[in-house]
Amino acid sequence: MTARAEIAAAQRVVVKVGSSSLTTLPGGLDETRLRALVDVLGALRAAGRQVVLVSSGAIAAGLAPLGLAGRPRDLATAQAAASVGQLRLVQTYADAFAAHDVTVGQVLLTADDLTRRSHYRNAQQTIERLLALGVLPIVNENDTVATEEIRFGDNDRLAALVAHVAMADALLLLSDVDGVYDGDPRTGPAALVDTVRSPADLAAVTLGSASRNGVGTGGMATKVEAAFIASAAGVPVVVTSTAQAADALAGERVGTLFAPTGRRPSARQFWLRYASRPRGRVLLDEGAVRAVRERHASLLAAGITGVTGEFLADDPVELVGPDGEVVARGLVAYDARELPALLGRKTGDLDPEYRREVVHRDEMVLVGRRTPG
Repeated sequence: MTARAEIAAAQRVVVKVGSSSLTTLPGGLDETRLRALVDVLGALRAAGRQVVLVSSGAIAAGLAPLGLAGRPRDLATAQAAASVGQLRLVQTYADAFAAHDVTVGQVLLTADDLTRRSHYRNAQQTIERLLALGVLPIVNENDTVATEEIRFGDNDRLAALVAHVAMADALLLLSDVDGVYDGDPRTGPAALVDTVRSPADLAAVTLGSASRNGVGTGGMATKVEAAFIASAAGVPVVVTSTAQAADALAGERVGTLFAPTGRRPSARQFWLRYASRPRGRVLLDEGAVRAVRERHASLLAAGITGVTGEFLADDPVELVGPDGEVVARGLVAYDARELPALLGRKTGDLDPEYRREVVHRDEMVLVGRRTPG
């Protein structure tokens, strides 16, 4: 089965729609465009398929009621706009979906809800229960409380994480652009990229970083990043315009398809790689790097040369080689204050209570990137 056929057959779909598809600066929330999308998703539900909607638009929907001319630059005003706009956005969705006999539920998340493993599991259980009850979850970042330190930054990445949390069969990323182009179609000739099978396919493509109408925070670069996260986890992705949503969900050749490039990982592995927030770093010698990277061995105290940060046992940490490259990410078995006394020592020389692995191989994912500076 081709990846587009997989999308057409997908029983559980995550659909993300951006602010630029639902709102305009002069008038705020555009109910006509919102209802057009709801009609597509309502038909999907009528066909017996499950939908999780990740919707931007809360801040933009709050601009007009507050008399604001553009997206606020300061956090407090943005949170105020989100507080007003989120109510209007979800009520408009609820009314529109009611015409299709679909009940909606609101799920507001901050990055902190997914970077903490217990919260991640809670989000997973909530979404699963809503779907089991026949409810269509509407997910958005909780802009009323999210600070710069705990933001996703855009709902594209949130949608990729939700696709795994919800165990979705497909992900659709919608905006006001038809797909990924090999150039900027606004400034000259550019061709739509039909299929992406690896990052190398886009190596020569310059991606935009801002939305066109000034009400959103994402751009094509964030959509591509999100698409690679989902496709690496075995989920086929289509990036296209909201106007082409129905065709994309039917498996038609529209937008840009990101074909699955990996198997679906366990929830813990996915969380470690994409959603966890490292609390510190464990520095490895060359031998430990080879053991972790080539043999996928557990990390022992003998191969550790240093520790940075403050963390507790079971916190996520980065494992960093002598050259500054992050080799892996894993759940550490010791508090930061315990490790200095263990560094470089063979397991047999340690007291019995300290002979366990520092990071077990089952609690570790390989990463492979260089640290800043």
